[in-house]
Amino acid sequence: MSQKVLAIAESINIMGKRSGTAMKERNPAPVQEMAKEEAAAGASYLDLNIGPARKDGTELMPWVVQTVEAVTDLPLCLDTTNTDAMAAGFGVVKNKSVAIMNSISAQPERMQKLIPVAAEAGCNVIALLWGPDGMPRDSNERAAMAVDLMMALAEAGIPNEKMIFDPIATPITLGADQIASGLEFLGMLQEIAPGAGSTVGLSNVSNGVAEHLRKYLDRTYLIMLMKYGLTTAIVNAYDSELMAICKGERQNLVDMVHGMMDGNDPDPSTLTGTALEHYKTYKVLSGQNVFSESWLEL
Repeated sequence: MSQKVLAIAESINIMGKRSGTAMKERNPAPVQEMAKEEAAAGASYLDLNIGPARKDGTELMPWVVQTVEAVTDLPLCLDTTNTDAMAAGFGVVKNKSVAIMNSISAQPERMQKLIPVAAEAGCNVIALLWGPDGMPRDSNERAAMAVDLMMALAEAGIPNEKMIFDPIATPITLGADQIASGLEFLGMLQEIAPGAGSTVGLSNVSNGVAEHLRKYLDRTYLIMLMKYGLTTAIVNAYDSELMAICKGERQNLVDMVHGMMDGNDPDPSTLTGTALEHYKTYKVLSGQNVFSESWLEL
């Protein structure tokens, strides 16, 4: 059986060159082109990220939603740190019940403001494991934070099936410990919140790494997360190899990495091409080899 992950395409983003300029100028054409491209690449959701949008968020988010909904029926994932902008965006989303709110963190002010909006919309919610003190230190802190978020969401009438927990990916440049903690948490998730989904912003793992190398880290990290039942991932839909993994088209590579996670390493001298890339990248992401930007050449 091939494993699949639903892809939340991340590129319509205020920080992106093409989409960011278009958003600032309220120019619908580039945003609509990107929405069509991401849909054609096989995305299951489109993430619309307007960032903090302090000045004009309540006007920008509805504009982006309506601009994208004019050209595609794919469900949307609304992404902003501005709670008023989030509420305004959900005010105009056509199919609220399949949309995703990205995200409600374990910070009291965000919970108070956004949980009622999510409950009223009946949407899915990314429950981000980020608390008042920031990043959880290990899998147990993640679990405690997940329980707090689950209780608050459940109290508002949001079922586990609508919750998507994000353990937060950290850059490999900071070491492999947090990557291991995130995986460990995913292994605990069904006991904490039976029926809940999970997601990760994949590109965070390669943040700060040379641009041409980032895709290798993102791809192998996705495979590692799949071993723990990851249901969705926030991805670069323009990486066709990453999308092939999401669609279940690289099961041989998935099986190899999952075997390594169980302690069954293949003989690297028998590996070539993509398999060797994943082998070397897994060694780094699992902390067995120290990360340096020449990891693929060693």
